Amino acid sequence: MRIPPELRNAMVEHLAACLPEEGCGLLAGRDGLCSLVFTVENELRSPVAFRMNPQEQLQAFLRMEEDELDLLAIFHSHPRGPQTPSPTDVAEFAYPDTVTIIAVPEDGEWSLRGFRLDGSGFMEIELIIE
Repeated sequence: MRIPPELRNAMVEHLAACLPEEGCGLLAGRDGLCSLVFTVENELRSPVAFRMNPQEQLQAFLRMEEDELDLLAIFHSHPRGPQTPSPTDVAEFAYPDTVTIIAVPEDGEWSLRGFRLDGSGFMEIELIIE
């Protein structure tokens, strides 16, 4: 999956602004190239869990449909780690063929890792920032 630097920066700014709580959002695009980021409020306001605001999520999906884009990834932060999907992330995942991006703050920088989830586990995929 390819993410332009400006979208990575928008994601990280949103996630940093959500600290110490988890932040979340969506990435849209085509053919594995992200072209639009949607930041979404975490209704749980929790440092260990997230639930996207349904109205904001619906607005994002409507915009994707209007722009003929696909949902490519769901991103969220783990403010205190780990850098991999949690058991809850795996169990609650509901969007097959969509990448999950986990972002973790480390020493003033953000580490982003992508995963494919299938309800029973996960496999890491390469994220290309360019």
